[in-house]
Amino acid sequence: MKNLFFIIVLIFSSSVAFGQDIFSAARTNDTTYVKQYIQNQGVIDTANVRGFTPLILAIYNDSYEVAQLLIEGGSNVNAQDKSGNTALMGAVFKAYPRMVILLLGSKANVNQQNFNGASALVFAATFGQTEIAKSLLENGANKGIKDNTGKTALDHATFQENTAVIEVLK
Repeated sequence: MKNLFFIIVLIFSSSVAFGQDIFSAARTNDTTYVKQYIQNQGVIDTANVRGFTPLILAIYNDSYEVAQLLIEGGSNVNAQDKSGNTALMGAVFKAYPRMVILLLGSKANVNQQNFNGASALVFAATFGQTEIAKSLLENGANKGIKDNTGKTALDHATFQENTAVIEVLK
């Protein structure tokens, strides 16, 4: 009985320790820790209080190698944070084309919408990400998706006067 209690405490302790550190490892591109975490833990889609998964944090912090490891380890590329934003939306917002390509190549849903109805293409249009908008369109982004205010990516690009994106979306 004493051994069983010890084993349960050990498992719980390692789970808590890993759960607290995986987010830092994702932010800092700590591939050594992430490899160990995946081997020992296996739960890579855990989320922090804001709903960020390790993959979302890796993408947002341009931790490319960690993002690759997490995807190869089975991370959900379409997981949403508490606002409904995905790793793909984060990559577009931060203007990380290689992350966008990584996610699209890993079957991220190019037309997934956040809780405001915005898609990755709306993010690209809003923030003037012309080359990323082209990549999204080449991978099936739907120009007709409307957000919760009834606006399309073209409407957002027009409002922001992002002329290069406007031309891509016409």
